[in-house]
Amino acid sequence: MAKKSAIERNDKRRKLAKKFAARRARLKAIANDSTLPMEERFAARLKLAQLPRNSSPNRIRNRCELTGRPRGYYRKLRMSRIALRELTSSGRIPGMVKSSW
Repeated sequence: MAKKSAIERNDKRRKLAKKFAARRARLKAIANDSTLPMEERFAARLKLAQLPRNSSPNRIRNRCELTGRPRGYYRKLRMSRIALRELTSSGRIPGMVKSSW
C-alpha cells in the first residue's frame, strides 16, 4: 500500500488539472499561434507560467485504484499488476484466468 499522503497529493493534482484545463488550453493555443504578434504570445506564456505547477496534467502519476502502487500500472483496468493478479486468482474478474501450460 502506498503512503496515504502520496495518494492524496496525486488526487489534488487531478482536481487542479481538471479545474485549470480550459484556461491552460486557451493560453497554450494563444502562445502557439504564429499569426499573433510576438508580444501577445509572450504575455500568454507568462500567464501560463503563473498557473499552479500541479495543475499541469503531466505531473499526475498513474496509480492503482486499490493499492496506490505507481508502478506496473495497467491503464485499461486502472490497477497494478499485483492487484490484478490477486483479483484474477480469487476469481473476481470475469473471463480472466491464471495462465498455465
